[in-house]
Amino acid sequence: MSAQLPEIRRYGTAAVAAAAAAIRAGGIVAVPTETVYGLAADARDSAAVARIYAAKGRPSFNPLIVHVLDLAAAERLAVFDDDARALAARFWPGPLTLVLPLRGQASGGAGVASLVTAGLDTIALRVPAHRAMRALLAASGAPLAAPSANASNAISPTRAEHVAASLGAAVPLILDDGATEAGVESTIVAGRTILRPGPVTAERLGEVLAVAPGTTAHVSAPGQLATHYAPRKPLRLAAMTADADEWLIGYGAVAGDDTLSATGDPVEAAARLFDALHRADASARARIAVAPVPEAGVGVAINDRLRRAARR
Repeated sequence: MSAQLPEIRRYGTAAVAAAAAAIRAGGIVAVPTETVYGLAADARDSAAVARIYAAKGRPSFNPLIVHVLDLAAAERLAVFDDDARALAARFWPGPLTLVLPLRGQASGGAGVASLVTAGLDTIALRVPAHRAMRALLAASGAPLAAPSANASNAISPTRAEHVAASLGAAVPLILDDGATEAGVESTIVAGRTILRPGPVTAERLGEVLAVAPGTTAHVSAPGQLATHYAPRKPLRLAAMTADADEWLIGYGAVAGDDTLSATGDPVEAAARLFDALHRADASARARIAVAPVPEAGVGVAINDRLRRAARR
């Protein structure tokens, strides 16, 4: 007997209504954002959040990003300081996640399931710009915990078919609104520290306030696990040519079996990154090689993903 496949529905009023009904019933739904496809559940419902972890096989100590419609909704969940408000004013809605102190019981309580924060006293929040995620937030009336809609440590999905291939029947419904725009996960900032590079670059953040790359001693935000974003096959970085058993993903002047950007455009490369890794992982070659991408702008995020993918 063949495995059950998820239902894929094109974005529209009826599809959003069905997805919102599933969320309200405690289910999980895959939905596109401007970064990658997310696996969404009501962040207040611990059983629903547990279904996300179960579907992904996600480590329990890795927190989830919570998506909300606007700053007012975010402030009901977290305590904002002037720095956080300045970043939110500039980059929300958009691909920036802020890690902030969780609003405590003394001030009304956030009401977020503890699984969402992995037991931490901080919460990762984002106001998305994508029409599908915003429509689902509005229709469901819930803050949505939504990590990338793929099996844990696998390649993040930028198309509905990637979600179906990675999760299968573990996700019953996928909202399909085509390929995502940014192609890499959101930038994560805690205070003035960049915990994960992404589409909102350090240069753009620096126009608002002084920020610096950094790490923490424990996993305090999504995407900090060393082996995140890994394809099944071994991955070699900074390759100028391919060995006989390698599928080469090119960039700029380095041509390959596939390319992130023939013109050397890092934004195009970011949007194509996970698509290219999926194709390489599905190829007949035993290994994957990737051409060097300059460590500048969104190239920092691309290289961050590639280094994690290569670390097995």
